[in-house]
Amino acid sequence: IGVLVRRVRQVPVEGGLTLPERGALAQLDRTGPTTSSALARDAQITAQSMGATLGALQARGLVERRRDPDDGRRVVLSVTDAGRQALRDKRNARAELIAGALTGGAFTPAELERLAATAPLLQRLAQNI
Repeated sequence: IGVLVRRVRQVPVEGGLTLPERGALAQLDRTGPTTSSALARDAQITAQSMGATLGALQARGLVERRRDPDDGRRVVLSVTDAGRQALRDKRNARAELIAGALTGGAFTPAELERLAATAPLLQRLAQNI
């Protein structure tokens, strides 16, 4: 499973995101607007590294910075529509890669049935970890 996950994550997407960019953007998308320092803490990286990653995302229009309405000294970041589209593009590329591998003749119909039967078990395993 680990090899599969690593391979799928490495799928290049035109204009794609680096692994740190994808991680920061996905975290920001999941958690909603937050600060750079909170993202760095969650990702367990330095504030400087997160700042560089967020700067690159902002330059591409994938995140935006705004003053916190409750505390004008703080800056909060949020994902833009273009950022959400970049995440969807990456997810779609992953799904297409997997679909192509499954339908490309590398598996027999019986093997495809076994994979389909295994999917719910893997889902349940993930939920119980």
